[in-house]
Amino acid sequence: MKHATPWQIRWHRAMADIDQTDWDRLALPLATPLLEWEWLHQLEASGSIAPGTGWHPRHLTVWQGDRLVGAAPFYIKTHSDGEFVYDQWWARWASDAGIAYYPKLIGMSPVTPAVGYRFLLDPSVDGAAVQEAMLTAVDAFCAKTGLSGSHLLFVDPEWAATLPVGRFFAWHHQSFLWRNPGYATFEDYLQPFKSSQRRNIRRECRQMAHMGITIRALSGDAIAPAMAERMYHFYLNTNAQFGPWAARYLNRTFFKAMFAHCRQRLLLIAAYHPSSDEPLALSLLLRKGPQLIGRYWGCAHTIKDLHFNMCFYAPIQWAIDNGIESFDPGAGSPHKIYRGFTAVANTSLHRFYEPHLRLLFGRFIGDINQVEQANIEALNEQLPYAAAR
Repeated sequence: MKHATPWQIRWHRAMADIDQTDWDRLALPLATPLLEWEWLHQLEASGSIAPGTGWHPRHLTVWQGDRLVGAAPFYIKTHSDGEFVYDQWWARWASDAGIAYYPKLIGMSPVTPAVGYRFLLDPSVDGAAVQEAMLTAVDAFCAKTGLSGSHLLFVDPEWAATLPVGRFFAWHHQSFLWRNPGYATFEDYLQPFKSSQRRNIRRECRQMAHMGITIRALSGDAIAPAMAERMYHFYLNTNAQFGPWAARYLNRTFFKAMFAHCRQRLLLIAAYHPSSDEPLALSLLLRKGPQLIGRYWGCAHTIKDLHFNMCFYAPIQWAIDNGIESFDPGAGSPHKIYRGFTAVANTSLHRFYEPHLRLLFGRFIGDINQVEQANIEALNEQLPYAAAR
């Protein structure tokens, strides 16, 4: 039987201040790898996520005696970079109106636009009571610290449904997702497409063999830590192509730490040419249980159709071979529709303490969500399938 017990609330300035075993007892059972202690810690320890980059860790924990019964990663933010929710125009309106939008409190796994954020709750206690204590603590912390709002990004939809109705504004955002209905082979994946698109995909795959390029999927201990430097170099190459719109948030130290300490959560797609033992391209994905999450890719030089093979076809082949049920390919790029990725909505939750911000957001968010839903439906009308699925 669950018994109500007073909770002790603590705020922490670093993951290093929280015992890994305590945190992971709550995080490891979850579907997402992005809330595990090692991942969050290495982001901070590397200096990628730190006050110097505008991320001030303020992690919330709830204790019953010496037992951790609730936890959530939070960050005070002085900008919106690395959030992928793009609330900058709300911030500009606030600034024009003389309202301070920053600092704000963000709950997310930093710089990663993948669904899964939630509070970590001990199933042996009254989770609803712990969750309410955490929500109350967030409000009190924001009031004491002078933060304009609390924002939970890329939330787990099942968890979001447990939150009190009306506490947050829900803002919907378009993303992509590939679902595996139980394919046994890559040919099974191709069959639902219109014949013209099947030909296109097969041609894009054959192009690699014609150029002598081989593509390998590496996971776990098959990933050499030394490959971190190559992946980081490719990460920089890719970001350099986007100029001021680049998403260069991670440093070399983090890549080395990720390859050293998080390999069991990584899938690395590597492309080779017979002329060199070094990979000419790499694609980095995260894996846990039945899901795959695309993160970063890059190459030594541009090769036609290489991106599609590295970021879509090879991961899909690996997903089929390993019983993966869903594959999030990452943000952006509407050409994903033509490879069978469905447009879906992800949700961010927003609670404003400044009354004018609350009024503005509440007035317009319904219309904004309707426009986004129409965009999702329009994208899905372009899915190149032979018949409705």
